[in-house]
Amino acid sequence: MAAILVSVSYIAAQMLSDIGSLQIVLFAGLSFDAGTFIYPITFTLRDLAHKVLGLKGVRVLIVSAAVINLFMALYFWFVAGLTPDQVAGSSDLWGKVLSPVWRITLASIAAELVAEFIDTEAYRFWVNRVTHKLQWLRVLTSNAVSIPIDSLMFSFLAFYGTMPLSSVTGIFTSNVIIKGLVTLVSMPLIYAVKEEKQEPQ
Repeated sequence: MAAILVSVSYIAAQMLSDIGSLQIVLFAGLSFDAGTFIYPITFTLRDLAHKVLGLKGVRVLIVSAAVINLFMALYFWFVAGLTPDQVAGSSDLWGKVLSPVWRITLASIAAELVAEFIDTEAYRFWVNRVTHKLQWLRVLTSNAVSIPIDSLMFSFLAFYGTMPLSSVTGIFTSNVIIKGLVTLVSMPLIYAVKEEKQEPQ
């Protein structure tokens, strides 16, 4: 049951963050994509999945989430290209909001794949080579490695060349700050499930 709940939550958070990433917002004086509010939680959920699914299971989950997000973007693009039934109250606003900006969407998926796999390896190294104790530190350590990489990849793949370099680096910095703060809030989730799988040495 825990494996199902964690897996569903992980994929749902991935999908929500990818939808949110289409909108750049100003918050607390920082400029960043709105998916940043949700996405850092996926790192902690991935750590939970590692506990209940093991290494092979979590790798399958990461790839599955990427495929589902790509399918979601393709489906939104398909629906946005259809003629809305205005008699039924529909309009083209749906497509304008949810139709993917392909560069941003693909940058987000690519960054997610790379960062989540790196997070997996950092987490595995901590558990196998450091300690099974201090589970909160597993999350903090793996996220400290993966968040900057994810933010760097997304910011430059999505926006480099379309806006001034200072704006791109500003988005990168904002992403790291917000994701770090969300990590601190979501970190206690690591204790939500018991460890069912032991990593191979």
